[in-house]
Amino acid sequence: MHVPDGFIDAPVSLATGALAAAAVATALRGARRELDDRAAPLAGLVAAFVFAVQMLNFPVAAGTSGHLLGGALAAILVGPYTAVLCISVVLLMQGILFADGGLTALGVNITDMGVVTTLVAYGTFRALLVLLPRRRPSVTAASFVAALVSVPAAACAFTLLYALGGTTDVSLGKVFTAMVGVHVLIGVGEAAITALTVGAVLAVRPDLVHGARGLVRPLELRTSPGSPPAPEPVPARTPAPVRRSARRVWAAGLVTALVCAGGVSYYASTSPDGLEKVAHDKGLDSRTEEHAAKGSPLADYQVKDVSDARISGGLAGVIGVGATLAAGTGVFLVVRRRRAHAPAPAAEAPAAGSL
Repeated sequence: MHVPDGFIDAPVSLATGALAAAAVATALRGARRELDDRAAPLAGLVAAFVFAVQMLNFPVAAGTSGHLLGGALAAILVGPYTAVLCISVVLLMQGILFADGGLTALGVNITDMGVVTTLVAYGTFRALLVLLPRRRPSVTAASFVAALVSVPAAACAFTLLYALGGTTDVSLGKVFTAMVGVHVLIGVGEAAITALTVGAVLAVRPDLVHGARGLVRPLELRTSPGSPPAPEPVPARTPAPVRRSARRVWAAGLVTALVCAGGVSYYASTSPDGLEKVAHDKGLDSRTEEHAAKGSPLADYQVKDVSDARISGGLAGVIGVGATLAAGTGVFLVVRRRRAHAPAPAAEAPAAGSL
């Protein structure tokens, strides 16, 4: 759903650019609370993983494909504020390096794919967790529904932006129907990818899933009826909690991202994605402008001067994963450092047990 240059006029593009900048500034402040010892090492990886999986277009219907947007996945894994930053980094790398998504439309894309999807998905996710049993399957199920809802919500947001600043005279009713219809189908793929990824992390390290925090149940000492009360515990020095390294999860995630971008992406669907298909069928693309980064050596996810398409695309994917990981990690290290220098918040009571 990367909006190219020329779809939205200058005033609305500028307005969404200002909105996106405000959202990123707010996210930078909010991410300080989310990027603790568990989330900080994974935030850059989540951005790189989203970049990689976005290269895997999957067929949906009638010559149309879809790809992960990633707002729901990032919000559930590392928190909503950090998720906005993750998706913003991905979109910036795609626009500058790969000529994917217009540079003048960067504000539109961050607002639509970064802010709207994250807010809708995380709000839906938290609401469902209130209603569902406090168990691991509930987190996975809520992830599925939240991701499913977030994609047509982004399609609705695009239609609204097009109604305000579209550059062609097209029936908005037809645009809305086509966009929502195809993105409901794409949402099913988004939901499946999100639920599978969240479920995989939950299975090995539930403490690393931001959306699962607060669902841990404390251990209870059970005694048989009529047994004497447990003796008063002798005060003792509480041992420091053992910190479990996230290196294995980080390494597995990085390998998966590299395999997806460097190898599996070659087999991705070549059909136009939902927005491209609707734009072509309804005439939204009649005023599309050339991308400012069309001369990039990585434009269109191909390495310039490498003739073999498989090798060229694979190298571009690997470079993209590396660049996104480096940029994302750099941003989150700065945010994490500012958190370390900020006044310490009131200590929270540690929760025992596991999901």
